[in-house]
Amino acid sequence: MMKDSFQAKPLFEQLSGQEEKQAVISPTASKPNTLAIVLALLALYLIWGSTYLGIRIAIESIPPLLMMGVRFIIAGGILYLSLRIRGVPTPNRSQWLGSTAVGILLIGGGMGGVATAEQWVPSSVAAVCIATAPLWISLFAGLWGRWPVRSEWLGLGLGFIGVVLLNLGSGLWASPSGAIILLISPVCWAFGSAWSHHLQLPSGLMASATQMLIGGVFVTIMGLIFGQRITSLPTMQSLLALLYLIAFGSLIAFSAYGYVLRRVRPALATSYAYVNPVVAVCLGVALAGESVTVLTVVAMVVILVGVGLISLGRGKG
Repeated sequence: MMKDSFQAKPLFEQLSGQEEKQAVISPTASKPNTLAIVLALLALYLIWGSTYLGIRIAIESIPPLLMMGVRFIIAGGILYLSLRIRGVPTPNRSQWLGSTAVGILLIGGGMGGVATAEQWVPSSVAAVCIATAPLWISLFAGLWGRWPVRSEWLGLGLGFIGVVLLNLGSGLWASPSGAIILLISPVCWAFGSAWSHHLQLPSGLMASATQMLIGGVFVTIMGLIFGQRITSLPTMQSLLALLYLIAFGSLIAFSAYGYVLRRVRPALATSYAYVNPVVAVCLGVALAGESVTVLTVVAMVVILVGVGLISLGRGKG
């Protein structure tokens, strides 16, 4: 299951602020490959949208926090080792501390929360809840002196109306534990995303590698503290889902994001934030037998319109 314009950004899609600005100000001089860009965007839309269902399948026989720990330790380890082999320097102490803060918030509170909540809540509803993260990011930006403008306040209002509708239409509070976790998870995700712009982090992919490693270790420890254990061999279905999350969700999709960020407008590169919930809902209904009410669909539309208004406001700011 977090970019420019203070969009919510999954951990493994982050670039350092300096590198991200450079990518926007000084795009690559080579002629864009239209087909490659289209394929990369489709990867972002479909892969990240499908990870919510992947999480639900993986946790059928693997405890949620331990599953997330294995996922990110392996993905982060692969990325870290590949970067070190290529000569990327080891992060310094300040950069490790920054990665620790962001990794704990985004993976521990954000993605670990999603995996935990999906024990009781449909993957489609979890995806729509996480789509509210940009609303919180817009508010948290005020902690660093950037309060919402008028259009953003309108977007915030619509977004939170959508959250109310979602709670009414999805029966979210039928599972109080899942509902509370899904309300807290995007807040953690949002604060970690907003704070990451003001912390010392390693450059480029090394930031993602260190955050995945630290976040993976953190959720694993939390899982053990909460008594989670793997007492029997996971099913082949769960193992395949975990492999999918590692290879596609954490490595391939990240590479696709890095590719499009350097070749298209930032608003287009981060457009997955609007598409992923729709993909997650469709996959949940088609493949997992999840039911979606009309009110839930209306809530999703209202939330995404609110997020869109916030994005437009940031673009003007």
